[in-house]
Amino acid sequence: MPVFLRTHLTALRMLLVMTVILGIAYPLLITGIGQLAFPAKANGSVVSNDGKEIGSSLLGQSFDLPKQNPDDPNEQARPDPKWFQPRPSAGGYDPKSSGASNLGPNSADLLKAVEERRAAVAAFDGVDPASVPPDALTASGSGLDPQISVAYAKEQVQRVAKARGVSPDRLDRLIGQYTDGRSLGFLGQGGVNVVLLNRAVADLT
Repeated sequence: MPVFLRTHLTALRMLLVMTVILGIAYPLLITGIGQLAFPAKANGSVVSNDGKEIGSSLLGQSFDLPKQNPDDPNEQARPDPKWFQPRPSAGGYDPKSSGASNLGPNSADLLKAVEERRAAVAAFDGVDPASVPPDALTASGSGLDPQISVAYAKEQVQRVAKARGVSPDRLDRLIGQYTDGRSLGFLGQGGVNVVLLNRAVADLT
């Protein structure tokens, strides 16, 4: 057999072997380990309510009132006072549009958006505009962050308690329950997972 033919056959055998190992066996092994050891995380950390999938604890989502005119694409979303609200999202919490606004700190558009959000959040939560936390005014880099600061969660307690007719103390305890600590114990600040918090709030009434 000519040398060039033996070389090509050897390369073809290696291609087939590595395809089986890396393209079939390895993915199946890792998938199996994930399903056995971390089934919830491996399947997207899905959050359910009465057997119905309502979101993922890894992805933020909006908690708005139903549209008054569902056929009007220009109708502005109105936050629902019965729920803790997430931080703003440049992509409207659409997983297909993950990303930031790309507006720099000197952007007049960003400054305008921040001031408009400050006024809206203060009016919605019934607080002094100066006390609105920064994460209530700016979107996350991904636009899908499910966490808000403890300060922003605490700011919303009175509004949610009034809308639902529950004790603010019960909401405070839930905030503590769904507050994640710093990454590795020292990086960043603790945050409250709004998706999980609202899932627990739904069980209060």
